[in-house]
Amino acid sequence: MTARRPGFAHLIFFVFFGVVLFAIHAPFFTLRYFWDELGQFVPAALDIMRRGKWVPVSAIPNAHPPAVMAYLAGFWRVTGYSIPATRSAMLLLASVGVMFAFLLAIELCKGLSGAPAFAAVILLVADPLFYTQSMMAQLDMPAMVLGCIALLFFLQERWLLSGAACIFLLLAKETAIVFPAVFVIELLWRGRRWREAAYYAPCFIVLGLWFLYLRHVTGHLFGDPGFTHYNIQWALNPVRVALAILRRIYYLFLADFRWIGAAALIFALRRTRIFATRAWRITAVVAVAQTLLVSFLGGAALERYLVPVLPLLYAAVAAAFTTLSPRLRTAAIPLMAAGLVAGWFLNPILTFPYEDNLAMADFVNLHVAAARTLESSYPDATIYTAWPLTAALRRPDYGYVHRRLHTVETSDLHYATLSRLDPAKVDVLVLYAREWQSSWSVMRLEWVRRLLSRYYEYAPDMTPDQAAAVLHLVPVLHIELHDQWVEILARKPRAGAEPVEVHSRRPSFLTNETSASRKS
Repeated sequence: MTARRPGFAHLIFFVFFGVVLFAIHAPFFTLRYFWDELGQFVPAALDIMRRGKWVPVSAIPNAHPPAVMAYLAGFWRVTGYSIPATRSAMLLLASVGVMFAFLLAIELCKGLSGAPAFAAVILLVADPLFYTQSMMAQLDMPAMVLGCIALLFFLQERWLLSGAACIFLLLAKETAIVFPAVFVIELLWRGRRWREAAYYAPCFIVLGLWFLYLRHVTGHLFGDPGFTHYNIQWALNPVRVALAILRRIYYLFLADFRWIGAAALIFALRRTRIFATRAWRITAVVAVAQTLLVSFLGGAALERYLVPVLPLLYAAVAAAFTTLSPRLRTAAIPLMAAGLVAGWFLNPILTFPYEDNLAMADFVNLHVAAARTLESSYPDATIYTAWPLTAALRRPDYGYVHRRLHTVETSDLHYATLSRLDPAKVDVLVLYAREWQSSWSVMRLEWVRRLLSRYYEYAPDMTPDQAAAVLHLVPVLHIELHDQWVEILARKPRAGAEPVEVHSRRPSFLTNETSASRKS
């Protein structure tokens, strides 16, 4: 079987990969939207479906092209809008991605023994970041899918198909411009192949037209000046760039037992020449350039920006494993896969975005419980809290509430911000853990907090005790789940704000138990 001759065998593999992905995500088909899903991408997709607006009006416009949101809108047209439909749409796309990651690994690992393409797929599916992103309505997993397709066809010299994939790739995620840029440089620098390079011109033209359309509609080339400042100007501070690069290196080569793959890569690079081919050189350049680009751009420096790199990394790791002895290889692959799966549940010592593992499900479940309490006990109150909970409370589309609640959005939950509020106007205040900080997190270290304060505008959030003292509020309900928490405080507590059961799908022996308590 070769990647050039798709047929019934490839269809069988695609169905198998899809069944596996849908099965392992079955507990989360009704999971409400998380963070940027409900703050940006789902409302933008609903604007396309319901209003025909390609530039969102229900969310802040930004540079992100509309292809993924258009895909969701089209999927909902067929299935009807629902959260399970959204999860299914993304998992279907992820299944395509796993299939093409498999074919790409076959292409890269030609002539190697030990079925490395299967090992690459096992590691990708086990990866905690891919696990969460494959079901979420965000842009980086679709960019991974289209990046694999574009790279595979480029290596096979199928220029038209590769160029077409790049058009959709840049309409999915603008930072994926690295892929066609590397392809064009390779064609012109190595062989002055102008005709082949011309196949990639349309993708750059289409992206440019999108930015011009954004400027026409919003008055800003990238949609919003705040987005531009945060993701380009603010992100380009040399210290932040250096720390972002170190964070990328740590995540790709050390975290979640990836150090096993890193050790195999070092061994293979020093002892063999399996990577001394044109295909591997191009793949390495794409991976490094993509990693550097998302280290220089993107104020949040989220790990999900690395998703397009993961299939390339795991193909290389799988190839490196073939250079080990059979006994060592047989031990290394399951051990690394087990470490990755453990990363679904176990949080790192460093602060991290909840979306990197199933902490995102805990976050959502806590906020669903808080929203139910607010809707039943304070349906007419003015609720002060920070985004994204405000978005969850305002639109029933997101599954948190049945009717819109009146919320006032604070820029954050910092003490300096909330202490300036007029206590007489605050009926209800909801505080919650926006960053994971356990008793053994490095965020407990003073020098870490000073570093983050200087370069990342870190400031301590207001505690429930401070809110009670400063804003004259009474604690009503406190809910905890695996080192995350939500606290509801009210000026006039009402009967009925009882503890709400919070369901977790994490094994209880891995984390702390759920607790909820009424405090009025």
